[in-house]
Amino acid sequence: MSLLSNARCVQHPPRSIRIGGVAPYSSSDYPGQLAAVIFIQGCPWRCAYCHNPHLQPRRLDHAHDWADVLQLLQRRIGLLDGVVFSGGEPTIDPFLTLAVHQVKDMGFKVGMHTAGMYPQRLQALLPLLDWVGLDIKTDFQAYDALTGVKNSHLGPQRCLHLLQHSQLSYECRTTIHPALHSPETILTLAQQLKQYKVEHFALQVFRPQGCQNTALNATGQAMIDYPSHALCQQLGELFPQFTLRPA
Repeated sequence: MSLLSNARCVQHPPRSIRIGGVAPYSSSDYPGQLAAVIFIQGCPWRCAYCHNPHLQPRRLDHAHDWADVLQLLQRRIGLLDGVVFSGGEPTIDPFLTLAVHQVKDMGFKVGMHTAGMYPQRLQALLPLLDWVGLDIKTDFQAYDALTGVKNSHLGPQRCLHLLQHSQLSYECRTTIHPALHSPETILTLAQQLKQYKVEHFALQVFRPQGCQNTALNATGQAMIDYPSHALCQQLGELFPQFTLRPA
């Protein structure tokens, strides 16, 4: 299919979608699928352990032109199962919906990584998506300290409600660091997610690559047996699917 055969590609192409990077192939960003990953610039939160801090600002000098990305995806039709929009925070971009339409029209499944700070935008996108990875930062009482934004737990809670009442496949996942997530914090969060009837919960152990916080990067002995086998057993009993993604 020619890109120009699609009216969405001819009229109002999302030329201003701000792309900070593209991974042409990934087997880990969309469970069970081979996918390209498109990283959108911009995030209003400032989590200390962020591994993509270069994607936090919304820059005019974005790294990739959307037309070039479409050409890349065109060459991978039949080779990839899907495309994941990640970030940064993809729902921050006003052209995301049109970009998702174009990717769907090419025959790809569409996944999205989001921290859930814009629930109304996620709600509008849900009919177009095939899978969502919802990043839950910590237990809801501790959100403000981690994100640096007041009442930042409200958006993710609303997104959990939306996903709970949708037919969409999704997982909740939390990147954990021993200085930020004690075993008690992790267990409290897991119990909160169980109340939302979350079926798939994943823990992702912090990796220093990309993080600019030198104190958090100096993990040392604290990472040994973190999280503990006993904690993982408890989490496995709370969810139909529990996944530990080690560092």
